[in-house]
Amino acid sequence: MSHPKLKIWQLSARDLDFLVETVSPEVKNKERLKQIIREDEDFRNSFIGDEKVFRRLMDEEETFLKISPPLFFEILLRKAAHELEGVSYTVEKTSTMKIPIFDTKEVAELLNNEPLLLYLADMLSSFTRIESYTIPILIRKGIWEKIRFNDMDVLSLMSFCQMVDDEYRLGFYKRIADICLFILGIFPDYAERDYRYLFSGQVRPHIRGKLRISPQDYAEEGRKFYKLAAEHPAARELELSEIFWALHREFQKAKKPLNFIAEHYIQYRRYKFFG
Repeated sequence: MSHPKLKIWQLSARDLDFLVETVSPEVKNKERLKQIIREDEDFRNSFIGDEKVFRRLMDEEETFLKISPPLFFEILLRKAAHELEGVSYTVEKTSTMKIPIFDTKEVAELLNNEPLLLYLADMLSSFTRIESYTIPILIRKGIWEKIRFNDMDVLSLMSFCQMVDDEYRLGFYKRIADICLFILGIFPDYAERDYRYLFSGQVRPHIRGKLRISPQDYAEEGRKFYKLAAEHPAARELELSEIFWALHREFQKAKKPLNFIAEHYIQYRRYKFFG
């Protein structure tokens, strides 16, 4: 598991072309405009938050292939932040009901934390491609067994992070917490459906080799592992401690903009974006 430092300014050449062509196609000196976007944070954000950019994302099916995934999700998050400011409540769904929660002001303020918004965009983009790993495990003296898993396998990640030295655990902590937030944010229906039967509400039985994780467990583990990530020495070196602490404290609110995106922008395309 790597410890990537968040790269705020990393827009690809294709990203810049897309933004300029969409917002200001009439500009003569496009290279100068791209330079300003690279160098001026407020100018950059105003371009990404432009309504024309969002509309093109919604109207053109193949836009996802034309720009980088982090930019794609940053555009959606900025749009969600803007729209959440105009509604009075978010909805908490349980297995039996929908509950209005009057917290949109707090959720919108959370997204006004620029590093956190960019972290969420980067986090969402990391789930567009699932990586597989093979780890040798010592069964008994002289006998090793290779264990295969992927980086969406939250239970395996929890087990393996205890087997590595502490200095290498940050990547595991971060990924486990991110999975919990991602599942509850983008696929909350899966979390509920995988844990209990839809109509009866009864908890599904455990089957051999598969443990059931409740939505409540995802939330508790997400908060727990963001706290562990925040406390890890490497998080300070990577300037991620404050983001991890914010996600630990505001986990329930942090999933709300992801719920909003999943329900309003990509509801029928979720499985296309997240294979």
